[in-house]
Amino acid sequence: MTGSLLLVPNALDLGAEAGPLDEVLPAGVLRRAASLGHWVAENAKTTRAFLKRVDALVPLSLPLQSISIVELPRPRKGAPPGTPPTELGPLLAPALEGHDLGLISEAGLPAVADPGAALVEAAHRAGVPVLPLAGPSSLVMALAASGLNGQSFAFAGYLPVEASERAARVRELESASRRLSQTQLVIETPYRNAALLAALCATLAPATRLSVSCGLTLAGGWTRTQPVAGWRTAPVEMPDRLPAVFSFLA
Repeated sequence: MTGSLLLVPNALDLGAEAGPLDEVLPAGVLRRAASLGHWVAENAKTTRAFLKRVDALVPLSLPLQSISIVELPRPRKGAPPGTPPTELGPLLAPALEGHDLGLISEAGLPAVADPGAALVEAAHRAGVPVLPLAGPSSLVMALAASGLNGQSFAFAGYLPVEASERAARVRELESASRRLSQTQLVIETPYRNAALLAALCATLAPATRLSVSCGLTLAGGWTRTQPVAGWRTAPVEMPDRLPAVFSFLA
């Protein structure tokens, strides 16, 4: 019998002061995480920190030093976005040997806006059952809090860093939003939050509704939604260490 690939959600407090884990993750998820002896992760160090937080609530089934944590390989330099980094089949060896295998991201749900999606694809090809566990997703939470169209939406990921390319991409997404009545969601590395907000305010039409969610699930987290014209007249200072989700609807 094969084990399953468990998609284990993480808290959204990466880069911030850690809060109580049991306030954002269900008890059942904590129990499943505590039972696993094999993990695939973006970062082994932060995964060990996560497991220490779990252990404080639900004792781990194995000593932490005995738990296997294998990091996802990095994408090849210069490869197009979405290109699988390497052959990922060997990472599934514990599941193929009958052990449940955890997949965890740095924050939120693994495989959503996350390189772990390639491992999930490999699991399906190998016949390994995939089991997603319930937990916070910043994209879905931001969409729900935005008041924008939650019936039709698209996640566009990261925008180009170069100003003219970024502006062209924003106009392209705004056109699609207007044509389809579709909410567009984008994200950025936290230290570029302010630059992205400034670019959106400068490029989007004044009547386009823009929503920003910052520090979701954290103390002081917030969501603000209003037409771009309102953002221009009453700007906000964006933190450069907290993740944010930007959504707009033309």
